[in-house]
Amino acid sequence: MWTGAYHVPECSSGNLRSHIPECITGRLQYLVNPEKKEVVVSVSDMLEDEDYRLRLCHKDFICAGTGASALIKKEERTRNVTLRYSRPLPCLCIEGWSDMTDAPRVQVCPFKDRVEELWFGVSFDLVEEALSWEPACPTLAVISLCQKGEEDMCMDLPHAMQTAGRGKITFTKVEPHPQLCMKFTAGSQSWTKCPFAKGKFQVWEAEVLASASGHQEVLMLSQITATFSVGVCVRSERSPLCQPIDTLTVDMKNHKPVTLNLTGDLCKPNSCLQVRRLDVNYAANVLNCHLQCVLQNDAAETASVIPASKDGNLSVTWAVVPAGVCLAVIIIVTLMVHAMRTEPPPLATDCVVPAFQTMPSLHSQISVSDPTQLEDIEKLEHVS
Repeated sequence: MWTGAYHVPECSSGNLRSHIPECITGRLQYLVNPEKKEVVVSVSDMLEDEDYRLRLCHKDFICAGTGASALIKKEERTRNVTLRYSRPLPCLCIEGWSDMTDAPRVQVCPFKDRVEELWFGVSFDLVEEALSWEPACPTLAVISLCQKGEEDMCMDLPHAMQTAGRGKITFTKVEPHPQLCMKFTAGSQSWTKCPFAKGKFQVWEAEVLASASGHQEVLMLSQITATFSVGVCVRSERSPLCQPIDTLTVDMKNHKPVTLNLTGDLCKPNSCLQVRRLDVNYAANVLNCHLQCVLQNDAAETASVIPASKDGNLSVTWAVVPAGVCLAVIIIVTLMVHAMRTEPPPLATDCVVPAFQTMPSLHSQISVSDPTQLEDIEKLEHVS
């Protein structure tokens, strides 16, 4: 008995694809219009006695259609069609085949090098505090969380790295701080997306208050119930790290300001306020240096209040209406005296009131003064 074997080439062979009807797929050429988000496709070398179909699809194990498709009739002389797309993803391909059963198909992917288009669709669940991203195309990339600092450098957070493939990537219990970002690394390239950069989700604020006597306080306000580490640290030219001096752990209630007394001079150029949220898995280590300390006057007659507004921001209320009324009376009397060139009548002492009135606060009271307005009052009294 004699046996033998012969290897028959598939339709991938260029010679068979050009001459055997069952292997003819047609030849596709395209022109991309990025402004209109359109692809103009031209078909050549198709079967003469068969219609031809075209579509856009996302390539994975199979090519899943996007809904954009067209049919070229065999009797049509013009074999150009326009297909619209939403995003130029690297897995977005043009697929063509003869309109018959089990016809072989051809695919071309005009955006296969546009890897940067994958890093969109980052979402944040405010209730669960979960930061998520799902790839629109299968991709091999490393996803990590980082904190944006000086010179747009984004330092990776510890234990905040996952490998992407086809599934959804989720980081649970994430603090929505403007400095916290998501980094995508594919090959030797990296891209950074900062979903909280506009500060829409920021839930806490801190401000340094300094009195004329040198006493300093840190005023904190949180829109949610959370735990924070608040401290003073000092930077030096010898070490890039900020050496801690005093650190406190603070349990904050929603919309209830807290005043903290910390050792160390926060108003010095090399001193920084360091705040970190402790009740989450991933948080930014916020370092606020070169602080603009708000001057706090100890005098009771120049007191004002910093209450918490409904949206969680700190606001300062100045009581200047009584002072304005008295200033107007003084100016009018002075002008009348000057016109009559006579001795000015004595001013009623009942009209002289402090420039700033003390107002009640729901939580705490902090004194703030404006020396320039006090000087204006003294000048007007001297003129009168």
